Amino acid sequence: MEVFYVNSSVLFVSRRPVNSSPAEQTVYSQCRDMPTVIIWYLGLQFTNMFLGIPANIMVLWLIRRNKGDSSTSDIFILHLAVLDVLFCLIPPLELANLVFLTTSSTWYVLRFFYGMKDSSPLFLSCICLDRYMAVVHPITFTELKDRRHRAVLAMVVWLVTLAYAAAKCVGNIANFEKVFTAMILAAFAFMVFCNIAILWALRQSGPGRDEMHPVKKRAFKMVLVILAIIVFNYFPPVALFPFQEYFSPDVFRCYIHYVAFGLMDFSSTIQPMLYLSKEKLPKSCGCCQSGETQTQ
Repeated sequence: MEVFYVNSSVLFVSRRPVNSSPAEQTVYSQCRDMPTVIIWYLGLQFTNMFLGIPANIMVLWLIRRNKGDSSTSDIFILHLAVLDVLFCLIPPLELANLVFLTTSSTWYVLRFFYGMKDSSPLFLSCICLDRYMAVVHPITFTELKDRRHRAVLAMVVWLVTLAYAAAKCVGNIANFEKVFTAMILAAFAFMVFCNIAILWALRQSGPGRDEMHPVKKRAFKMVLVILAIIVFNYFPPVALFPFQEYFSPDVFRCYIHYVAFGLMDFSSTIQPMLYLSKEKLPKSCGCCQSGETQTQ
């Protein structure tokens, strides 16, 4: 049992439960006495593949279709959709690794994609920053309306994402889990800050709540949705993993691990669906985006 405990600490870095015996077993075999959460986790991953891929492709199509009338945040939404499409391709390999394969080589591929997904809050933070500047600092936002610096910022985020994914792919860097914890906590704190700042700006926008500017209302709703995504999808790993020692090794390895990452990964479906929910008809979404662009 002590071997299980030590090995389970590696989960946070690699997402792969390390085999506990020389006679290599599959992950599913190791958790055969408690397979419920693994089945639920795989169900979420295949939901990502069947719903997340077309939803994210639709987001990419809408952004390209409305390129002339798009919001300033769409460049970050576009890159986030690309990242999620790539991540949603891995469920077949993940199913094979968890249920059938005992080789370690394929986990390098999976860890790389896991690392990409871990970094997705960085794009959400960029969206939030853009909305924060539009509402709280509109003059500065207007002066920086040129999208060139947004493209540069998106490229910087991709470089950080790929570097993080490559480091996670290695899988044996000491204390690497602290990087993920710090990144999620920083993104969460930033979302809270933006949400409070925009709420305060809305309160100052007029003598009554009914006189709030519609563009500011939309910006606040966007940031609120992003905050909800962060809390529901990304915060569970941070909230659960620091208390690893309070769980038995088997429970942590077969339950907590897959609950935390299952909720986090499901954001690949939730994020594009929320975007599409406000883009019901191509014509109407073009008008909405055009109105926002003209006002900003």
